Amino acid sequence: MSTTQEFPATRQFEGTVSAFDQRRGLGSVGEPDGTAWSFHATAISDGSRRIDVGTPVWVTLGPGHGGRYEARSVTPVSPEIGPSQPPA
Repeated sequence: MSTTQEFPATRQFEGTVSAFDQRRGLGSVGEPDGTAWSFHATAISDGSRRIDVGTPVWVTLGPGHGGRYEARSVTPVSPEIGPSQPPA
């Protein structure tokens, strides 16, 4: 019997950027339940490698470095997409 929690290969959710260090390129994004996930600037989908704290985003989680899950895609929520529809 396994004691590890099953986790899907990828999962999407809407969250908010809770921290971002532009010099290091590292940040975190929080889920509504308070869970925080790390990301690297290369995961920002618009290619800017910069994002402001407090920005609402769509996040795709996936396996990262060191066997931990991380935000693999961080997409700012645009007014055209709206908060209830993930990016295509």
